[in-house]
Amino acid sequence: MLLRGDPSSLRQWLQQVGAERAGFCVAIIFVGTGAFGAAVGWWRSETQAWYTALKLPLILLLTAGGNALLNGVLAPLLGLNLTFRQAALAVLLSFALAAAILGSVTPLLAFFVWNLPPMNEAQPEHNPAYYGLLLTVVGAIAFAGIAANLRLLQLLTALAGNATIARRLLVGWLAANLLLGAQLAWIGRPYFGHPNLPVEFLRADAWSGNFFEAVVFSARALFNNY
Repeated sequence: MLLRGDPSSLRQWLQQVGAERAGFCVAIIFVGTGAFGAAVGWWRSETQAWYTALKLPLILLLTAGGNALLNGVLAPLLGLNLTFRQAALAVLLSFALAAAILGSVTPLLAFFVWNLPPMNEAQPEHNPAYYGLLLTVVGAIAFAGIAANLRLLQLLTALAGNATIARRLLVGWLAANLLLGAQLAWIGRPYFGHPNLPVEFLRADAWSGNFFEAVVFSARALFNNY
């Protein structure tokens, strides 16, 4: 039912909010993104695999939890009468779907990582294998996110009975999730690890700077080189 994204079934499921349903979504998020994160971190070491397997689910859950109140407020303001619990569960449903997709591609990602040369260079970012893994991970996450949000849009359209309201609400939720999720992902680095740095759950400077500063800095460095 979750993967099909049938709006009528999900709408009925959403209207019967309970701890069991929320727990179901949380379990899928931990299993799916945990397996995906383990395959990503495995390129550095087994310990890094365990760390990344824990961090990716936590980032999704902290994003959903951190924005639960805001998402619940945005829904009635934009024309859809949802309770805070229903709004939180709707976001959890979309995250669970993305996690299920990521979990399904984990065997392929693990096979890809297994065939990569080991991370044994002083600067792994200069290694073509690094970019290959990075693009693969980004592509898988982008595909899972697009699929999940398309299903979420179908659900919101069924609930609102109006495609315009559903699109407005989805854009609002996505903006809030992006702002918080990007910063949490920045704090949670590293994911691949580095051969010259110890394997660690969080970097010592994890709370220094932010994701958006890094984007601006990278953009300036890129254009200055040209």
